[in-house]
Amino acid sequence: MTERERLRLAALHEYRLLDSPAGDELEAVVRVAAAVARVPHATLNLIDENRQCQLTTVGFEGGDSDRSDSMCAVRFETGIFTYLPDASVDPDFKDNPWVTGVHAGVRLYASAPLVTPEGHALGSLCVFDVVPGVLDEDQIARLEDLARIILALFERRRQARINAELAALAEQRQRWTDTLLDTIDVAVVAADRNGRLTLFNRAAREWHGLDADRGVEPAYRAGRYQLFETDGRTPLAPHRLPLLRALRDGEVRGAEMIVKCPGREPMQVSVSGRALTGPGGAPQGAVVAMHDVTSARAQQRVIEDARRELAAANTELRRSNTDLSNFAGAVSHDLVAPLAAVGGYLEQIRAEVHGEPLRWADAASRAVTRMRDLIRALLDYAQAGRAPVRRATADLADICEHVRTDLRPAAEEAGAVVEVAGTLPEVAGDPVLIRQLLQNLIGNAIKYRDPARACRVTVSAGHDGRGWTVQVADNGLGIPPEQRERVFDMFTRLGNGTANGHGIGLSTCWRIVERHGGRIRVDGTPGGGTTVSFTLPEETPSGS
Repeated sequence: MTERERLRLAALHEYRLLDSPAGDELEAVVRVAAAVARVPHATLNLIDENRQCQLTTVGFEGGDSDRSDSMCAVRFETGIFTYLPDASVDPDFKDNPWVTGVHAGVRLYASAPLVTPEGHALGSLCVFDVVPGVLDEDQIARLEDLARIILALFERRRQARINAELAALAEQRQRWTDTLLDTIDVAVVAADRNGRLTLFNRAAREWHGLDADRGVEPAYRAGRYQLFETDGRTPLAPHRLPLLRALRDGEVRGAEMIVKCPGREPMQVSVSGRALTGPGGAPQGAVVAMHDVTSARAQQRVIEDARRELAAANTELRRSNTDLSNFAGAVSHDLVAPLAAVGGYLEQIRAEVHGEPLRWADAASRAVTRMRDLIRALLDYAQAGRAPVRRATADLADICEHVRTDLRPAAEEAGAVVEVAGTLPEVAGDPVLIRQLLQNLIGNAIKYRDPARACRVTVSAGHDGRGWTVQVADNGLGIPPEQRERVFDMFTRLGNGTANGHGIGLSTCWRIVERHGGRIRVDGTPGGGTTVSFTLPEETPSGS
């Protein structure tokens, strides 16, 4: 099949005439054609790929026949009117079945091709007689006029069909649109070019308790539909109405307002929309969509309240820490000296008394010592949280050796062995604070030893790809699992050893590790005892 034939058939089928009733108008035109030619027979023929379809006939009963048998199919694609006074003597037609008597005995024959404006031949308007005859120029011209009328009727029918299909499609789309608008839980409101309401979908009707009312002027719309600013009290001014803003400015985004409806809780809605324009940008109206953000805004207010409370708590915590630091400093300066004086006087008294008074002086001396130790612990805690962290390269091996030297008298008195397993690394941290950290942990391990076995404390370190984990493990009394979290709380004393501390040492350790960006935890030592693990960053490269 050629491209030209493919296009011709597409044009023919576009009219949807084949195998369809011709209708009164086409039948009338064919009758007029027979009358104009003064012949008893006329037909409206359409030619498809394989057949000739006689859509309507005059003087005989029409039907379908093979395209190869059609007289019309011989020349209709030329677009030229065919006129034969006697077809039986024409070389192109004399052997045709419509001439030889197989279908008919046609002699006078004339056909006007039906050619579309695009040049596609659909068939022909044909008149004939079984006897030879003559047509004058006026008859031929009128037959050509009738062919053009037939094409106009074809086109009118096609346009009517297209319009009907478009109307059905528009109606279907409108039904879909209406169904969609009434299904979604988003309120949709529209207005015409004058700002008068034209549409409320289901959600909008429910939220407002009313339908769209074209008669409500913009100045009264906030009152009619109970629209307020987000404070819930101030009526929305006309120039603040989101729908009118979209119409005026072309677009509105995220405008919020309160909608009140009798019998419902007030709703806070977020409104976005845009103007609708016609050809040339002329405004045609506007449409907006409203989303219910009541819950979201309530949650936001809760979060904001929580943030304010947290900020206030942090402020109070900083004030409390400052007060504690100031208190510790005051205690260290204002009480240490008097306590030293009290201790000196008690030593003199002890040298002068005997018996019961001596026991009283000893008890007082021990109380002064405990008070001095408590003051020192408080001062250490305050300094651990207040002093700036001076990061440098801290050699843990060197620091641990100094701690062992400092604690040697206590270790020897307790019969304790403090050892290092493996190699201790260099880390990035404050050497002074890290020394205080290790001294507290090793000192605790010695203090809370198990009297039933020789005390052993082991310091080790390992790298996990992100930093160093340092462990101080002992074989002492241990800490029950349910109490391991609270040992870092201030003034926590478990009372499970032979010596009771002040409950500040591990709190100080936690502050030091936390200020280095690390973590600290307490676990049990296999075989009994306590293992304290804390993390520290590895040494940072020079200049970083």
